[in-house]
Amino acid sequence: MPSGVSSITAPHVVVAGAGPVGCVAAAVLAGADVRVTLIEASPSPPRELRASTFHPATLEMLRPYGVVDEMIARGLVARHFAYRDRHVGVVARFDLDELRDITNYPFRLQCEQFKLCEILLEKFVSNPLIDVRFSSAIEAVEQRSEGAAAVLTSGETIEADAVIGADGASSAVRKSLGCTFDGMTYADRYLVVSTPYELSDHMPDLSYVNYVSDPDEWMVLLRTVDLWRALFPVSDDETDGQALSDESAERRLQGVVAKPTAYEVAHRAIYRVHQRVADRFRVGRAVLVGDAAHVNNPLGGMGMNGGVHDAVLLAGGLAGLLHGTVTDQQFDGYAALRRQLALDFVQRHTHENAVTLATPDASIRAEALEQMIERAANVDTAYDYLLQASMIKAVWAMETELRAIDAYPFG
Repeated sequence: MPSGVSSITAPHVVVAGAGPVGCVAAAVLAGADVRVTLIEASPSPPRELRASTFHPATLEMLRPYGVVDEMIARGLVARHFAYRDRHVGVVARFDLDELRDITNYPFRLQCEQFKLCEILLEKFVSNPLIDVRFSSAIEAVEQRSEGAAAVLTSGETIEADAVIGADGASSAVRKSLGCTFDGMTYADRYLVVSTPYELSDHMPDLSYVNYVSDPDEWMVLLRTVDLWRALFPVSDDETDGQALSDESAERRLQGVVAKPTAYEVAHRAIYRVHQRVADRFRVGRAVLVGDAAHVNNPLGGMGMNGGVHDAVLLAGGLAGLLHGTVTDQQFDGYAALRRQLALDFVQRHTHENAVTLATPDASIRAEALEQMIERAANVDTAYDYLLQASMIKAVWAMETELRAIDAYPFG
């Protein structure tokens, strides 16, 4: 037990969702002597392949929880990321090692999100403060005078001091709290196709992370330990079934690198892309984090990372609230700040990436790409962009605002 607090007397929080954000929230709470019931609807730990990039700022936040070394061992260190033209090749490359003086992790870590979940869930087995319950889902949250209750779909009610909703974009917790989820849905869907074929043997100067512009079909190419993941847009004239077909995957991958034999496809998925933010991240003794609180365009890899940042600040702040070291007003400030950062940094940066690659207007796309080239060519603007893309600038902004409201929780 972290500091000798009894699991009987410790404050109790129910966390909905055992994805990366929910697991991090549970780790933060338990590390602060809070008892956790972690509820997951799936019968076993989710092995979703959706998010696979951890930014430097996120790795710094995860460092106190003893998971980063194992994540690095199970992942792939990506020092560079590049913007490419599909026909010309590399037009702008950014080197995260330029940040080596301000972070212990001057790289992106390509590590599928389920690996972080597996590492944390293994740690939870021996932690008496954490109870993980699979095949369970929250249907509603009920406020109490000094706490909250999680009502499960089974009919069971779990009384607690607070509830954290980390239950995804369709969050039952958010809906139960009556929070709106305003924003927009992009016209295109995104198709992700993964293959073990070594694309870098046939594409010169291919980085582990690549944003590829093209007037007809832009794409993103990401390397993980075992696979290349290719993301393509899907227009309205193609059904989900057509986009997910063998013919579709083969045609698109052959367009990346032509080869005489068929591609082996290890995984494929299609999904709609949204930019949405809940109107509130806190309602009484209930808190929203991750996709339950905000969803965004995946270009730039900031959605899951932003969710981890939510979990570290809001779960940590909630622990302080329950232990009496954080005031109710300060915790309101935490929640409002995380919402504003989702709007100011995550949503803005990911939408800029979408404009650079995906806008149908050729002149706008060309101008955005030219700006990226100029940005990479200048030492100062390249460094500033690295601070933004690494999410370090967002963390600095968060720390500045927390100090301004006299609510800095990190020592």
